[in-house]
Amino acid sequence: MSRPLPIAGRYALRVASLVVALGVWQALTSLDIDLWLRFSQFPTVTDVAHAFADRLAGPDFWTDLTDSLTRILSGFLLAAVLGVATGVLVARSRLAEDLLGPVLEVVRPIPAIALVPVAILLFPSNEQGIVFITFTAAYFPVLVSTRHAVRALTPVWEEAVLTMGGGRWRVLGSVVLPGALPGIFGGLSVGIGVSWICVISAEMISGQYGVGYRTWQDYTVVDYPGVFVGMVTIGVLGWLTSTAVELLGRRLTRWLPRTSYATGGRPRNVRAVPSARQRESAAPAPKTGSTTEETRDEHLV
Repeated sequence: MSRPLPIAGRYALRVASLVVALGVWQALTSLDIDLWLRFSQFPTVTDVAHAFADRLAGPDFWTDLTDSLTRILSGFLLAAVLGVATGVLVARSRLAEDLLGPVLEVVRPIPAIALVPVAILLFPSNEQGIVFITFTAAYFPVLVSTRHAVRALTPVWEEAVLTMGGGRWRVLGSVVLPGALPGIFGGLSVGIGVSWICVISAEMISGQYGVGYRTWQDYTVVDYPGVFVGMVTIGVLGWLTSTAVELLGRRLTRWLPRTSYATGGRPRNVRAVPSARQRESAAPAPKTGSTTEETRDEHLV
């Protein structure tokens, strides 16, 4: 069995995989490879790097970046609050499930990007409509994950709090929300990714500024290196925001037991459980001179 790589080795391996991918891209595009996929139509890595450097020097890139981040954070934070609240309410209340469940289940399969006409008709400005699309995209993953996480909680914890005199709010703060945190952050991780997909699409359709809007404008003027600059920017922003959500989830759930696995799927730092014969041999011998009455009392205890 091979030994696991250290942290520095793992990061070096990740960087090497990215460098290899970029090298393959550069080779296929610079050599104009046209087998089945037409790589001759793609810009090279150097072309995208030059276009990216030009964008960084101009003010439009930072304006687009600020607008996209403002939209994504506004819609995502709103979806996180309302999604968790609705998920807990539906999971804990039969009345709320009967009233809200049918409406939510009918709206949930509708793609968020398909609601762009609704947002245009409903909101007085495109900015509010884009935030609404972003909110809708993240809301349902958070809602569904929260609902399933709350329903999966063992009732023993709630019964213990009620036995000790706690009320509903005590159960909610001490049992429901902490116990459902892993599932909630799973939904948040999915929601932030879907939000990026939908906010970029909404910016392409009805936006005035933003990374998605600029990417679509570059496509219309046949600026393919600019298109790839937008794609790379979207990928980096999505990775950074997803990583931030994941790190926050680990921070808030650090009380959970963690299992570290070595290569090959075998757990490390796991203490072996002694067998029955070992426990029997390790047990202390009974004291001599004890009376029958003492032995009977110990057996009853």
